[in-house]
Amino acid sequence: MAKVAFLGLGVMGYPMAGHLAAAGHEITVFNRTAAKAGKWVDQHGGKSAATPREAAQGQDFVMSCVGNDDDLRSVCLGEDGALAGMAAGTVFVDHTTVSAAVTRELFGAAGDRDVAFVDAPVSGGQAGAENGQLVIMCGGDQGAYDRAEPVMNAYAKLCKRLGDSGAGQLTKMVNQICIAGLVQGLSEGLHFAEKAGLDGRAVVEVIGGGAAGSWQMVNRYETMLDDEFEHGFAVDWMRKDLGICLATANENGASLPVTALIDQFYKDVQKLGGGRWDTSSLIRRLRALDGPG
Repeated sequence: MAKVAFLGLGVMGYPMAGHLAAAGHEITVFNRTAAKAGKWVDQHGGKSAATPREAAQGQDFVMSCVGNDDDLRSVCLGEDGALAGMAAGTVFVDHTTVSAAVTRELFGAAGDRDVAFVDAPVSGGQAGAENGQLVIMCGGDQGAYDRAEPVMNAYAKLCKRLGDSGAGQLTKMVNQICIAGLVQGLSEGLHFAEKAGLDGRAVVEVIGGGAAGSWQMVNRYETMLDDEFEHGFAVDWMRKDLGICLATANENGASLPVTALIDQFYKDVQKLGGGRWDTSSLIRRLRALDGPG
């Protein structure tokens, strides 16, 4: 068992840290809202710390799951940052979805202190975090990954190293690009079924077992048909991720015309007041555009 600090107790980090505690690791948590850290300790044991640096002191591993590039820098760098409290030979594992550029920046900053840095963004959403069934895509040195993998397995269904620093974040970008297209296609299909007067549930029962089937279809079609969008990854966060994808595509020359279009569709959802709706809310945009049948 390891001594682990976990930084960030949002909808993902809170249950992930809980799985680490349940696996027997000695956990110290940090959260910007101290009350949430206190609640976690009351529920799972362990202890909380006032700063990332304090949380990181004396730990074998430091894991983070925060919001964006700036949030990650804030918990890593500076006098109160985690890297300032980490001993040589320890490992920092970042589960945040951020740019590959900030990952490589922090990989370098960690290396200057003889600390290993693994980028390890996750897929599977809140349900995956709560059930310990996340897919974790990793970048960084092989030795650091090999040390961190047994710890990450507390909340992983699949964990794989894809290459050097940044490879995990680049793979997460591929994930988000694919999801965006799938959700738009599913939204259009279900909307078409509604306009055609078909029973959407019956349609999915038939087509879901064939080539049209997907995780999104299985897990989201019912709530999409019921116009309920409180069940997953928020539109605001998806737009953040797609922005990273598009910026990276501008750098590497990849052509992402559909992704760029769907990013604008999500912008329309935000204008409808749906920034905190889950990503399947693209169907509500179609309903708003098309009007009643």
